[in-house]
Amino acid sequence: MAELDEDRYRPAVPPRAACAYTGCYCEENVWKLCDYIRSRGERPVEEFYAVFISNERRMDYHVILLRVSSGEQNFIYDLDTELPFPCPFDGYSTEAFRLDDSLHPEFHRKIRMIRADLYLETFASDRSHMKDADGKWQKPPPSYPCIETADSKMNLDDFIGMNPRVGWGSVLPLSDFVRQFGRQTHLSCSVKAQ
Repeated sequence: MAELDEDRYRPAVPPRAACAYTGCYCEENVWKLCDYIRSRGERPVEEFYAVFISNERRMDYHVILLRVSSGEQNFIYDLDTELPFPCPFDGYSTEAFRLDDSLHPEFHRKIRMIRADLYLETFASDRSHMKDADGKWQKPPPSYPCIETADSKMNLDDFIGMNPRVGWGSVLPLSDFVRQFGRQTHLSCSVKAQ
């Protein structure tokens, strides 16, 4: 009888209740998940992507974590839903993504995918986007220090923006994202890290 490959089934991230989480700071929640994965070293960080969901008008955005498994089901980690954590990609896309058909084209959702290790190296936020005109917090910030890099204290707009010539990672329409990573397509990951 073949031995069970325990590494294959070991959880990549902690249970939802044990994750670092601050409401309305999804970009930092995903950064903390990526940091956890890297620090534990139990799963290759290259299997994970920070996924920004936005549109040309930047009217709204959300950030989730994608785990890409070659030949297997891909998974989404989203701390802001009541869906399972992790959630199989196909189930998540059915429940969380709605068709853009009734929306004006400038509001059609796009995806910016950034490999987790690159996200950890490049993302920075001073949280200024969460302050009102008087400098008061719209929502309480996380208790840990702001995330910054050697080059930047604030570059969130480069991740929310969907111009593929600006920022990091790859930008694609939501429909292409669902086709590429859904189980029914059996396509392998071909997203390049920039």
